[in-house]
Amino acid sequence: MSRLKLFLPLMVFVVLAIFLLNGLERDPNAMPSALIDRPVPVFSLPVLGDETRSVTEALFQGEPALLNVWATWCVACRIEHPFLNKLADQGIRIIGLNYKDDNAAARKWLMDKGDPYALSVIDARGRMGLNLGVFGAPETYIVDRTGTIRYKHIGVVDERVWRDKLLPIWQEIQ
Repeated sequence: MSRLKLFLPLMVFVVLAIFLLNGLERDPNAMPSALIDRPVPVFSLPVLGDETRSVTEALFQGEPALLNVWATWCVACRIEHPFLNKLADQGIRIIGLNYKDDNAAARKWLMDKGDPYALSVIDARGRMGLNLGVFGAPETYIVDRTGTIRYKHIGVVDERVWRDKLLPIWQEIQ
């Protein structure tokens, strides 16, 4: 029994080392979404620029789209925005989710920087973001023509992310 006590610290160290090594092999940016292969959550939200009009999840029926979570307070969104304009110019349908933002500031942003969105819905209280599992802006979801979420990307969408991650999935759902 006394020999077992001598090896106890070594066994604890080995177990801890296994857990730590396992953690090093994981992608720290990978945050899987529980909504992959599930429909866009039910919502009814006003449209930015026409706040008297509201849209629902039916917006995603019939045509694939990128759902892009953005806000004027989001520094990374400023970096991503020019590339989204490029994608929109190429015919990619992008729906914006203006997340916990000031409507006037959001309208001004789109006027000044260009509007890549087919339309942008207002999520002032963050309820839709909560239902989507949003960690923060920017986040981009690929939604197929049936309204099913096929992929979630956290962070800036740029040329490399589009080419390596999003475009293959986009082409698959066309």
